[in-house]
Amino acid sequence: MSLSVSSPAFADGDRIPEQYGHDAANVNPPLSISGVPDDAVSLALVVDDPDARKPAGKIWDHWTVWNVPPSVEEIPENWDASADGATEGTNDFDERGYGGPAPPDREHTYQFKLYALDTELDLPESAGREAVEAAVEGQVLDDALLEGTYAP
Repeated sequence: MSLSVSSPAFADGDRIPEQYGHDAANVNPPLSISGVPDDAVSLALVVDDPDARKPAGKIWDHWTVWNVPPSVEEIPENWDASADGATEGTNDFDERGYGGPAPPDREHTYQFKLYALDTELDLPESAGREAVEAAVEGQVLDDALLEGTYAP
């Protein structure tokens, strides 16, 4: 079985419910994780908006979480990552933790990228997507992707 990430709030490729948006409740959607390799030491999650390149000039970082224990199978809505020993980084809203979808112009596709790693990451809490993606390089045992759309 390969690594998988899904959400009971929306199917892959479907619309992310409004309450998870930055201008709404701004809480993370629940996620389900399965197929974690037996030799995984930690998990990392990166949520970003590649469609932000045109309006923002870059891929927009919405959430980075690392050192998630490989035993975590459910990430609840409005998750307190530190309660599970995980670390949340800084998003492009200059906030630590989750920053929900907030497309300025049209519907965007958001990527929830999950990585099963053979190590824990030693990163400062100020780390964002680029630092996490650089740190996981060469450490990934498996990865999974969930996509959802959101419109203003």
